[in-house]
Amino acid sequence: MRSCRIDPIDPIDPTASSDPTGATGSGVHAPVPADHHLLSTSPGTNTGTFGSVEWGLLVATALMWGTAYLLIAIGLESLPPGGVTFLRMVIGAATLSLFPATRRVRIDREDWPRVAALGVLWLALPLTLFPIAQQWITSAAAGMITGAQPVFVAVLASILLRRRPGTRQLQGIAIGFVGVLLIALPAADEGRSSAIGVVLVLVAVVSYAIAATVAVPLQQRYGSLPVIWRALLVAAVLVTPWGLISLPGAHPTAASLAAVVPLGVLSTGIGYVCFTTLAGRAGATRGSVAVYLIPVVAIVAGVLGGGDRIPAIALPGTALVLVGAWLTSRAEA
Repeated sequence: MRSCRIDPIDPIDPTASSDPTGATGSGVHAPVPADHHLLSTSPGTNTGTFGSVEWGLLVATALMWGTAYLLIAIGLESLPPGGVTFLRMVIGAATLSLFPATRRVRIDREDWPRVAALGVLWLALPLTLFPIAQQWITSAAAGMITGAQPVFVAVLASILLRRRPGTRQLQGIAIGFVGVLLIALPAADEGRSSAIGVVLVLVAVVSYAIAATVAVPLQQRYGSLPVIWRALLVAAVLVTPWGLISLPGAHPTAASLAAVVPLGVLSTGIGYVCFTTLAGRAGATRGSVAVYLIPVVAIVAGVLGGGDRIPAIALPGTALVLVGAWLTSRAEA
């Protein structure tokens, strides 16, 4: 296995340590050497129960990604969908470029197709679909539907690794998914236009799931910052034509511009770094448990900042989501 080329003082990549795998605690093993097939993955470096680092990354990811839907909604008040997507990509890439570790690590030529795939599947495609979808559904509903991602990740990772997740993880994923269904159920009755938004978000979620599995071996070899920065550059190039076409006719307000800044810095830049680091440590299936907390954050953010209402059925759904997250975080067994 090649050694992981990660800067030991990388300030926001917890895998950067004297242990090149970034693994600590019980259940630790070295990552499986990555092959160079476009669609492949590897186990996490730590199969034990989540520690403080994993929980910190999980909560940080959920907060940054869960509030993204509200920020998108505010941005769409005076910006076109293409403008929101283009600006968040550019701001996210610019943010990560400020960290020296993004440029010090060289990614091998044979891994560039996988990095480019992340740029398309994890960034350009889904982040284009979300602002379009939110023209028909609320920010809270978009966050709720995204909670289905761990189910798709678990299925795909099991196929690629040729082994099913642990019993606790299967139980947690199943319970969490029931919770997500309960939370999202009220959106099913909002009419045909709402269904269009739901379908677009589901397409984005499947795209996310594929990318999450592909990201794991790349993170383990190079660290999160170099991989996500380059993927963002690929995505920014892809969405530039749409952004340049849509922005000239826009009349952005101060509120919309103010919302796009944290959307780019946190949700698009640092948020992806945190999640990718978590996935490298815990594996794609267990790392994706962070997504189960996104509906909870999206609901709170939508209520406090967007005036959304909380359906009564969302409360037991949220409880199931939290139980599912806890079970999935336990040691693999």
